[in-house]
Amino acid sequence: MTQPSRSGGQILVDALKIHGVDTAFGVPGESYLDVLDALHDSDIRFIINRQEGGAAFMADAYGKMTGKPGICFVTRGPGATNASIGVHTAYQDSSPLILFIGQVGNDFTDREAFQEIDYRRMYGQMAKWVAQIDRADRIPEYLARAFQVATSGRPGPVVLALPEDMLIEQATVADTRRYQAVQASPAAAQIDTVRAMLAGAKRPLVLLGGGGWNEQACADLQRFAEANQLPVACAFRFQDLLDNAHPNYIGDVGIGINPKLAARVRDADVILAIGPRLGEMTTGGYTLIAAPVPAQRLIHVHADAEELGSVYQAEVMINSGMPQVVAMLAAMEPVDASAWAGAIAEARAEYAAWREQPAIFKDGKAPLDLWQVVRQIDKIAPHDTIITNGAGNYATWAHRFHSYGGMRTQLAPTSGAMGYSVPAGVAAKIIAPQRTVITFAGDGEYMMNGQELATAVQYQAGVVIIVFNNGMFGTIRMHQERDYPGRVSGTELHNPDFAALAAAYGAHGEVVTATEQFGPALERALAHANGKNLPALIELRYDGNLITPGATLDTIRDNALAAKAAR
Repeated sequence: MTQPSRSGGQILVDALKIHGVDTAFGVPGESYLDVLDALHDSDIRFIINRQEGGAAFMADAYGKMTGKPGICFVTRGPGATNASIGVHTAYQDSSPLILFIGQVGNDFTDREAFQEIDYRRMYGQMAKWVAQIDRADRIPEYLARAFQVATSGRPGPVVLALPEDMLIEQATVADTRRYQAVQASPAAAQIDTVRAMLAGAKRPLVLLGGGGWNEQACADLQRFAEANQLPVACAFRFQDLLDNAHPNYIGDVGIGINPKLAARVRDADVILAIGPRLGEMTTGGYTLIAAPVPAQRLIHVHADAEELGSVYQAEVMINSGMPQVVAMLAAMEPVDASAWAGAIAEARAEYAAWREQPAIFKDGKAPLDLWQVVRQIDKIAPHDTIITNGAGNYATWAHRFHSYGGMRTQLAPTSGAMGYSVPAGVAAKIIAPQRTVITFAGDGEYMMNGQELATAVQYQAGVVIIVFNNGMFGTIRMHQERDYPGRVSGTELHNPDFAALAAAYGAHGEVVTATEQFGPALERALAHANGKNLPALIELRYDGNLITPGATLDTIRDNALAAKAAR
């Protein structure tokens, strides 16, 4: 039914409500004032962020957690460029997201007006669809398509530019129906082929990843793995697709992979990859699975038909959404698993050994044992705790040693974006206030979006943030010592007192320098976060030489110098 005359901003907000939007993130701008005015009278929560990068990261986290598009509003020019990091992350991570950008008026376009950018060109390679809405009466049409594109097939980001004059224009136009995400399903014959390949295998392996999963899909996947006694590994930063405590879970295939798990991937005769793109991080730089023709018999299931065959010529390629394919796999008649009967127990034992205390802490000389830190988290925090992190070596302590509790307990960027941890943690606590949320943040990484702690205080989001302070950009320093030993350049940091800074924001802050201090500090932080609905921060001050679980900076440097001398 045609509605009475409305402004473009009102039409847009009404369309958001039709499509089920309950929360939006953003930084206000004069380029979309009419949208802000329409939001005033709506029941959509508008979360005010401190920087557009943080807002876009929060929208990405929303998309990951809910499966619905995360909504983000930013202003033109600088606001749009700041938000681009979240769009790129959503694209590589397959997260549904819609970014709305205020734009210069149509009467000013193509004059390099104040903060003018052509967003079709700017975002062309990092979004599924980019468009500009030039007429208010076409807003319902554009939004219906945006939601459809963001959620159908491989989920991802959409960018819509909103000219300022269009938003104040009055129009009489009918609303659309709510979007319906569309996913492909496997043919029955394809499932029969999968079963036949598994039945003939001796060393099968299931590899999970990608977007589009939900709780039911994860439950169906678990039933399938159990019925067929299949070992299951998860792709880089998709470790929560199967509860890590489940006996079929054998580890993650990503950066710093367990060498014994890497050998299992290489030696597998059949790999059933459900969901992952099989990108650089998951394939060990395309070495665990050779491109374009793998040594293993590869079954690749992906939601995007164009992804299939783009890098790997799998023996079987199935275009399907995750819920659709795993429901059919779960209903499949189980195969005889006697050929690999002991493989799961062996792989599980290798996984347990990989998670034991690293040698760098066994002598007891390090005042703060980061392995014990993660052990204390697993002991004290609920099993369904959401762990967020950004990029950096500090994240290894979570990825390798924490036991993720299943869908959705991990929020981390496969794009490797720094600055993700704090916004994702704040968003997670806003979206699911009843859940415990713990953020792992490096000292350099925290400083990129740590100002979103103010957002957490404002919206009473009781996230617990753990800052790993080693006074350096650790990952780059590690590579530096490996390739240019002893020549430190551009990686040293002078940091604030993070605990005092947290207190200045209105959060609880503590400094931990010794292992025995962490458990009590975590309990106080959780009590504060859950009792007062306010964030808490624990700053870990530790020896930067302890750069990875497997090697110190001194060891990396000495090995590099020795290799250089041998040449």
